[in-house]
Amino acid sequence: MDKDQETAAVSGVAAADRVLTILTAFQKGDGAVELAALAARTGLVKSTIMRLAVSLERFGLVVRLPGGRYRLGAEALRLGAVYQHSLDIEQFVMPILERLVAGIGETASFYVPHGKSRLCLYRVDSMHSLRMHVQPGDIRPMDQSAISQVLREYAAGPGSAAELDPPVYSGGITDPHTAALAMPVFGAGQRLVGALAVSGPITRLTAARATRVRDQLRDGGLELTMSLGGDRR
Repeated sequence: MDKDQETAAVSGVAAADRVLTILTAFQKGDGAVELAALAARTGLVKSTIMRLAVSLERFGLVVRLPGGRYRLGAEALRLGAVYQHSLDIEQFVMPILERLVAGIGETASFYVPHGKSRLCLYRVDSMHSLRMHVQPGDIRPMDQSAISQVLREYAAGPGSAAELDPPVYSGGITDPHTAALAMPVFGAGQRLVGALAVSGPITRLTAARATRVRDQLRDGGLELTMSLGGDRR
């Protein structure tokens, strides 16, 4: 590649970055966004936004309204639907479960609501011989355990359980000898997808230890939420 070609390539990447900066500046709850607001969110000057928005309009990703306001176009919705249709949740969940087991040393699992119960969808066991023997596909009661609390209280979305500060801890509920720490996971539209959890004997996963490892579970839950189309905020 000669110098002119290299310069053109770098320039093209920079232009693409600016276009994507505009597109990702739209936030949940936005209707039509003023040009000044887009400039404030992106750090781009208004003339640059107007110029680059022409390309976004051409592909149906953005619509320019009278008065200079902008909103997302129908193509953004179509791409979101394509993403959701092609989503294979296992490929996102399993690496996080494996990482939690390696980092915390306790069993990690992912539960989803199942009628009036909860279903263990994915699970990675710890290396300890002393552990709760639940398998993927097992149905557990919707009791007062941390996992059940998360699935029940966040069913209406992230703002539906203001009194909880996830991850949520419980000990001795489903089984007097076990404890769990659970974090809600959301998908597109902030819809509850499931609960990410670590569990183990209550003698190992004490309330004090749960406090020490809660940030690892929280980070895993937020990462999974972002991967599934949710909003970590």
